[in-house]
Amino acid sequence: MTVNVLFVAAESEPFVKIGGLGDVAGALPAAIHHIAEQHPDSHPIDIRVALPYHQAIKKKGFQVEFLGEFPVAKKEETIPCQVYRYADGEYPIYFLDGAPIAAEAQVYSLITSEDGEKYVFFSLAALGLAEFLNWRLDVLHANDWHTAIAIYALKECAKHSAPLARTKTLHNLHNLPFMGYGIQQSLTDYGLPPTQNTLLPDWARHAPLPLGLLYADKIVAVSPNYAKEILTPEFGCGLEDFLQTRKTALTGIINGLDTTLWDPENDPHVQRNFSDRSLSLRLENKRALQSTFNLLEDDQVPLLTLISRMDPQKGIDIALKGLVYCQDLPWQAIFLGTGTPFVENLARELETRFPERVRAVIDYDNKLAHQLYAGADIFLMPSRYEPCGLSQMIAMLYGCVPIARKTGGLADTILPVSRQVDGGTGFLFTKPYPSAFADAVKRAIRYFNKPELWGNIQRNGMKMDFSWENSAHKYIDIYLELSNQRNVAA
Repeated sequence: MTVNVLFVAAESEPFVKIGGLGDVAGALPAAIHHIAEQHPDSHPIDIRVALPYHQAIKKKGFQVEFLGEFPVAKKEETIPCQVYRYADGEYPIYFLDGAPIAAEAQVYSLITSEDGEKYVFFSLAALGLAEFLNWRLDVLHANDWHTAIAIYALKECAKHSAPLARTKTLHNLHNLPFMGYGIQQSLTDYGLPPTQNTLLPDWARHAPLPLGLLYADKIVAVSPNYAKEILTPEFGCGLEDFLQTRKTALTGIINGLDTTLWDPENDPHVQRNFSDRSLSLRLENKRALQSTFNLLEDDQVPLLTLISRMDPQKGIDIALKGLVYCQDLPWQAIFLGTGTPFVENLARELETRFPERVRAVIDYDNKLAHQLYAGADIFLMPSRYEPCGLSQMIAMLYGCVPIARKTGGLADTILPVSRQVDGGTGFLFTKPYPSAFADAVKRAIRYFNKPELWGNIQRNGMKMDFSWENSAHKYIDIYLELSNQRNVAA
């Protein structure tokens, strides 16, 4: 029997992307669909996607088909939800619209409470979509706090709705600190009161993300290591004791990459394409960067880069301060990103202090990002926490050796270099301190000065398989497991 899966998210490529969730929601359902299409007997999955019909999507002019509308209950009234289907999709993608969605110009507000009604309405509409389509909903796959509401609402709706009574749920956890706290009034307005379940702390009983984590049949963090970290006080955000009670439902699956978009052999943004078999060609990209940014053109000086949101979570300050400890060593650095003014200013200050070897590009520049991955020698990723991370994977595929903190998905994807190199792909440090970061930089530069060993590290990283296919198979296994549970309960 085919397993029907509805994947709900706040954003998705190519329609609208704000952060990493957009990458996942664009690539994971597509990978699952392709596997199911190729192996319909062993992987009988009908996956469909539901997204809010954001103004940002409407403005892009995608071809859609209007399917009709249905009501979503709010207090003593109902609000119509309009359903559109994307016309050019390989699998069904639905845009859900209605007054609470149409009224908001942004995908996300800086004030969480302002997003409350939009995402409560969307989550309830996503549950109503299956009935509207006359489509049996076997597994609801929700993402982050914006659609965790659907899991909690399903628990409430199932009491009164026979079609949803056996639906199973998977909650993808991308970033635990963002819980949606502050939207309790919107939840109440749509008939979703705080839970009385005492497993959750009092403060979390009306926060969307904890509610989803409480009632989900399966919780999937975006890396195995992050799934372990959130059980500890350092990373658990006050939910670590509660999450311990859900250990049997919790697992971790690393995110994948779109390896057609990130491919050094065919990347149109770089000056010289290359592969692990033609690493020498890569030097042309480094020289082009040195020339463009008026840095000393010297192959023997390691070029470091950091491409990131300028945010304390990303540990940018750790890297900027740590490089001062390495000022007696030869290196150059180019930083790219925007974010918190305080962190942006730290990058500018380092450029002022070392004008001959530091460049701070406070901007979002996708083409330059590709060029930096393809030309820099070392990629810096000193995150304080990192649920999964994609940048380190991209860097490795492009032969740009990562230096990263040993946390979350960074620890899962970067194989630390040993004295003999073996299969090592990068350098890790444990403590989020500038001194620990500096020690890792010094180790990396020692290996950089041994070209044969350095080339082996680069090739090790470039041969890693970070495609979505591996991860997609694991999600399919969970869908099948949940479907079996559903059928046993019938």
